[in-house]
Amino acid sequence: MIGYRVKSLREERQMSISELSAKSGVAKSYISSLERNLQTNPTILVLEKIARILCIKVDALLNEQADKVMDEEWMEIMQDIMGSGISKEEMREFIQDRKLMSVRIEQL
Repeated sequence: MIGYRVKSLREERQMSISELSAKSGVAKSYISSLERNLQTNPTILVLEKIARILCIKVDALLNEQADKVMDEEWMEIMQDIMGSGISKEEMREFIQDRKLMSVRIEQL
């Protein structure tokens, strides 16, 4: 029941189908069909696009038991990062640099 989870998570975030469509790049009609379980076999690419906007892992859409919801503050931070134009690679580099800095500080 992927469609049910998409609808439930979208509504929890007070997001319309149109808004999810615009942010994810997935057609509004496709999301509607998915939520009504008319479309039952979405591609991983579609799930990734939707999950990214809902701030969850794809696994949370596929597996009811997966940890579905991020802390609200983390969701805001992720939305800010995505809206700022920072690429995934730049974010990964930043995180790696911070980890290295922490290790160096601990060694002092």
